[in-house]
Amino acid sequence: MKQRNGKEQYDYLTKTPISTLVIRLGIPTTISMLVTNIYNMADTYFVGKIGTSASGAVGIVFGLMAIIQAVGFMFGHGAGSIISRKLGAKDTESATKIASTAFYLCVFAGLLIAGFGLVFLTPLMKLLGSTDTILPYAKKYASCILIAAPFMCASFVLNNILRYEGKASLSMVALCSGGLLNIFGDWLLMSKLQMGIIGAGIATAISQVISFSLLLSVFLTNKTVSKIRVKYISFKWADIWSICFTGLPSLVRQGLTSISTMVLNGCAGMYGDEAIAAMTIVNKICFFIFAIGLGIGQGFQPVAAFNYGAKKYKRVKKAFFFTFMLGEVFLGTLAVVGIIISSNLVGIFRDDPQVIEIGTFALRVQFLALFFLPVCVCTNMLFQSIGKNVSATFLSTLRSGLAFIPTIIILTHFYGLLGVEISQTIGDIVTFVISIPFIIYFFKHLPREDVSDEA
Repeated sequence: MKQRNGKEQYDYLTKTPISTLVIRLGIPTTISMLVTNIYNMADTYFVGKIGTSASGAVGIVFGLMAIIQAVGFMFGHGAGSIISRKLGAKDTESATKIASTAFYLCVFAGLLIAGFGLVFLTPLMKLLGSTDTILPYAKKYASCILIAAPFMCASFVLNNILRYEGKASLSMVALCSGGLLNIFGDWLLMSKLQMGIIGAGIATAISQVISFSLLLSVFLTNKTVSKIRVKYISFKWADIWSICFTGLPSLVRQGLTSISTMVLNGCAGMYGDEAIAAMTIVNKICFFIFAIGLGIGQGFQPVAAFNYGAKKYKRVKKAFFFTFMLGEVFLGTLAVVGIIISSNLVGIFRDDPQVIEIGTFALRVQFLALFFLPVCVCTNMLFQSIGKNVSATFLSTLRSGLAFIPTIIILTHFYGLLGVEISQTIGDIVTFVISIPFIIYFFKHLPREDVSDEA
């Protein structure tokens, strides 16, 4: 694959027709998201063969993985957004400084998470919603995830820098390789070597290390405009704050995902391990489909950031509406199909009749929410990409926080298990309603360009 130099990359991101550009950048990120979620679902599938409590453990540890992702995305999205705007303004030196600083900060943060998590493993699992019957499985699985935490964190930084440089295809190769290895590892360690849930954890940890190594090799072989070098690390508080503050929406979004998972597990746990297992399966299936919208949205982010930095505001607006409509078509179509085959989908992961009954209804209700997500995702990603950090942070608190956590607590109190099943959809509708005024105001006050752009 021929690599573009700085000027060629600038022309590519500012002159390629928007529909072509978003699709080109969105396809690799979508494939990466889907493969990542496929191997997460593979864990759920193979672990589901052990028992209902083991299936519930996957949901418990998902909250831990959300914490790791929160830190990785904070540094990754924070650095990526700044780098893309710097490259749009043709400031390569600053981009390299930000990339190196974010990478090493994130490795250090991953080491802290690993150390803290392993020392306080039992109370951490209980805090995330584990029952006594789920706890032994959760501890084994989580131990492997924590050991791999530094590699997972750093991978998010490398992946996002590549995306924001417009080189998502390179990150796709690394992530897909790790994902396919994870699936093979699940099959080998669990089905053939009968290692149980510890096999799923080992497979996941090894795949994360492989993905990290492949991503890092892209930077070490000079295939990127920005570089990862120790000598470029900035110890200036202004640079560190800029990375963290720009990435704050991602930290908030993913952090709240962990908290909401903990609350969800706690509410579902009142109705037994079957309810936790069912909601775990539902969330895995929904996020797999949601990954398509998220992947398309991540293809939109470098387009928005780069062109905003280059002051090509018409392209920013055009990219937003194209991405929104594309996501609506894809997610809407999949939602309809999913509603029809919901019971079959849940049954793939666990053959427990009670799990299937709870999961089928919850899955159908959550599929309805997919129609509301494209606007929410595109609005949040737009604001974060162009540095509107306050608005982006607030919007990030909605779906998994301000709109969801009170909803599930209130609905569970009044409607019991039904409240658990419908709470995410209600939260998504509230998020949609709140997001609309933000995007209307933004485009109404978008600066005018000096020269019209026909691309």
